[in-house]
Amino acid sequence: MEQIVLNLIMNSGDARSYAMEAIQAAKDGDFNNAEDLMKKCNEQLDHAHAAQTNLIHSEASGNKTEFSLLLVHAQDHLMTTITLKDLALEIIDIHKKIDAN
Repeated sequence: MEQIVLNLIMNSGDARSYAMEAIQAAKDGDFNNAEDLMKKCNEQLDHAHAAQTNLIHSEASGNKTEFSLLLVHAQDHLMTTITLKDLALEIIDIHKKIDAN
């Protein structure tokens, strides 16, 4: 269980880093790099989401998940990273529009 939770944290953290790097790339006008970084962000979020889905399926199958602060922390990382990803896409789009003018 701890390994799954730590993978969730690690993949969410990596995705967050890629999203922040993509915003910076867009600020610098490097939109191709921003797009590549967002693809990496999505890949890491896919891994994190798979870990979360495994936990949910396990519990739905009757294997009760023990509540832990680490699990709450992992969920927090995932949810804030998903929000950041959505905001990063919007910020990149704004920078593209500004750059086009």
